[in-house]
Amino acid sequence: MKIQVETDRNVAGNEALLLFVEGKVRSALERFQDRLTRVEVHLGDENGEKAGSSADKRCMLEARAIGMQPVVVTEFANSIGDAVGGATRKMQSLLTSAFGRIDGRDADATIRQNEAT
Repeated sequence: MKIQVETDRNVAGNEALLLFVEGKVRSALERFQDRLTRVEVHLGDENGEKAGSSADKRCMLEARAIGMQPVVVTEFANSIGDAVGGATRKMQSLLTSAFGRIDGRDADATIRQNEAT
């Protein structure tokens, strides 16, 4: 599973941030690593230096799984760390549901095939 981190012009993409984000994403999605080819992380600060909503830090995760269309989640929070944490929890839930449905269909197909023989 390759993890690619992108930042907008309002987020400093320094080495410490990249290592933190990669570690957080890898840890959260490690149980899916054999099924995922790539996870793209897009970090942004919606308001930049302007005054406004404090929940303006954005983390969008796009996961690409073998045999599936890409899936995307987005989380807004007060900090990049909180946004990454929220987005990884959403992605865990989404992938658990998606792979559960796929695995259920595969199991049903195997049972029908065994009953036919």
